[in-house]
Amino acid sequence: MERPPNLAAAIDAAAEALVGVLDSAVSRHRMVVSPTQLRVLSLIASRPRTNVNRLAELLDVVPSSASRLCDRLEAIGLLRRVADPRDRREVRLVPTAAADDLLRELAERRHQAVQTVLDRMPGRVQHELLLGLLAFGQAAATAATAAEPATDPSARTA
Repeated sequence: MERPPNLAAAIDAAAEALVGVLDSAVSRHRMVVSPTQLRVLSLIASRPRTNVNRLAELLDVVPSSASRLCDRLEAIGLLRRVADPRDRREVRLVPTAAADDLLRELAERRHQAVQTVLDRMPGRVQHELLLGLLAFGQAAATAATAAEPATDPSARTA
């Protein structure tokens, strides 16, 4: 079966529509944090051993900018700085219970917004979409793995 010539454009348009649905779920809720602060909280929540330098790398900013973002989140009670028990010189960034609640509520709102759109689609099309998304995810993971440089010195070619 041949790929339609506009498949990539259709996927790009669908991704834009999805971003719009997700953004509207957030914008309808009165958020106490900016989108950048939400991103910081999400990054930290998904990487428990993150420190300010690692956060700066993830955000592609200088450490002082990442530290100021953390200062603001700490000031509103969404982030704590905690000494690492293995190396007390190292300071970890830890989301507070309030941050966890905020992220959980946001995820629920986004899930519901996507579900509302899916409910407008026939069941057969939803199933086909699921199969396509799973295949896309596998192909993307395979492509990412193939693009990683080899770490085994014996794998190098002369």
